[in-house]
Amino acid sequence: MVGEVEKEDSILVIKRIHVVYQLTADTRKREIIQRVYEMHALRCPVYKTLHGCIDITTELRLSAD
Repeated sequence: MVGEVEKEDSILVIKRIHVVYQLTADTRKREIIQRVYEMHALRCPVYKTLHGCIDITTELRLSAD
């Protein structure tokens, strides 16, 4: 996870967060993994709380088992 911070009225404020999910799994499950990854943010309490205030992006890095 990487966060980008900027000053706002001389106060540091988190503006952007980029989350990288690194997963090693059976390639036969790639379709299921992709579907879950695409919908996870809508069901994540942290994302639902912060996404209106902070730009949150995600990335999935899937490698074969």
